[in-house]
Amino acid sequence: MDAGGTFAQRALDFYSRLTLSVKLPDGITVMNPYSEPEILRITRFFFWKYYSDNRPRTYLFGINPGRFGAGITGITFTDPVRLEKECGILNSLEKKPELSSVFIYELIRRYGGPDKFFSGFFLTAVSPLGFIKNGRNMNYYDDKSLQASLEGFIISSVQDQIRFGARRDFCICLGEGKNFDYFRKLNRDHGFFREVIPLAHPRFIMQYRLKRIEEFLRQYLEVLE
Repeated sequence: MDAGGTFAQRALDFYSRLTLSVKLPDGITVMNPYSEPEILRITRFFFWKYYSDNRPRTYLFGINPGRFGAGITGITFTDPVRLEKECGILNSLEKKPELSSVFIYELIRRYGGPDKFFSGFFLTAVSPLGFIKNGRNMNYYDDKSLQASLEGFIISSVQDQIRFGARRDFCICLGEGKNFDYFRKLNRDHGFFREVIPLAHPRFIMQYRLKRIEEFLRQYLEVLE
């Protein structure tokens, strides 16, 4: 991958070329929004707006895109509602809210807004492509044969994304269970970052710990600051 240009240019080169060539287990399909011209347009606009520089960023790794967030917008943890209302990027996508995006953009608001947040952080995922089985989202680790088939793709994707301009002292893993266990092992084997710090996943918070949302927002902000 070309190491020249800005963070935005390197990221856009990665996403515009992103494909998955491995054979998936029966019944599982890949979700690649970057194959759609409208999503590539949105992705370009987003990266040009927030990443047209060479500042190093701290990376936050989710699991993989879902159908109502990055799976349709191309922007991690960003649903069409937040994309338009918080980022000012008009789009014709169906305006359905997504729980993880609601949490992340409340966090971004409290941190100081999108301009400040994205100047220091980059939201991504352990697998930059999502997966569907029987019409529903699935995580890369929900099927062990899927996880095994994706390992080479995940490793090369993380290495490519680090070249955008990652801080290597630490990263943040969103998901304290299986996502953290798997990513910590990969990090130990491949030395992506000096340290991986786990935080509760936004969807887990919104779905199962909503009454404690203020506590989790404070926890996130303590780590970010």
